[in-house]
Amino acid sequence: MPASSGEGPADERTLGRSVAFGSELALAIELSHKAGQIQMDRYERLERIEAKGPRDVVTEVDHLCEALVMNSVRERYPNDAFYAEEIGEVAAAGDGESDRVWIVDPLDGTVNYANGIPFFCISIALIAAGRPVAGVVYDPTRDETFAGAIDGPPLRNGVPIRVGRKERLEDLVVTLAVGGRGTARKRREAVKSIRAHRSMGSAALTLAYVACGRFDVYAQGAGISAWDVAAAGLIAERAGATVTSLDGGPWFDISRPAKKWSCLAAAPGHHAAMLEMLK
Repeated sequence: MPASSGEGPADERTLGRSVAFGSELALAIELSHKAGQIQMDRYERLERIEAKGPRDVVTEVDHLCEALVMNSVRERYPNDAFYAEEIGEVAAAGDGESDRVWIVDPLDGTVNYANGIPFFCISIALIAAGRPVAGVVYDPTRDETFAGAIDGPPLRNGVPIRVGRKERLEDLVVTLAVGGRGTARKRREAVKSIRAHRSMGSAALTLAYVACGRFDVYAQGAGISAWDVAAAGLIAERAGATVTSLDGGPWFDISRPAKKWSCLAAAPGHHAAMLEMLK
């Protein structure tokens, strides 16, 4: 287990200026830490790994973490809807027409996790009126909590963060996973223009790394879903990143089907150049 960061229970004081969604954000942080404990308790001791697709797997930890979050959210907010990677969409307890939806990836980076690679996380976001308003990405291996709300600052373990400030394109460290026509050419040209390209295996955690300047650019084409980017995209935006789809449009649209999302997040000074390269 990682060493404790020493933080007490999250409340509105530890979440900075966030007021409107402070209680929801505090709950998301609490649940992400509980899910992280489940992940670390079973890390490299999995009993069951199942193939979910040609390039993806699911473990008992995915299901345990998802159930933990859903049950706790529904106990606190029974009229909110729920949308998660493994269970799909669950209507609100009332009429199912709630404009508040919790979007959860219970274990982003499952392939990494199943192979003992310590780069994975849990992602929890609250959507209200069609947009992310609170989000948490928790990495239990480093005991790092990335959190943000639409009315508060982006934080890592309670400390404000911001995107990188590099001036030259050739100094950027990026992660690129782009598809479509000319994929090889796009990647080749982009990689020639920057310092280094890394592929980490967890979209949410990589995008959170853009928010704190560890990565300068995150770009991924179709193949990701709402639960991959809902929380981290909000945190990155609050940290000063420009976040769009790969065609330059809005990055978040809850009506978009799973696996049909794309995302480009970068510091404002480099976003346009990266968008032009990858379109």
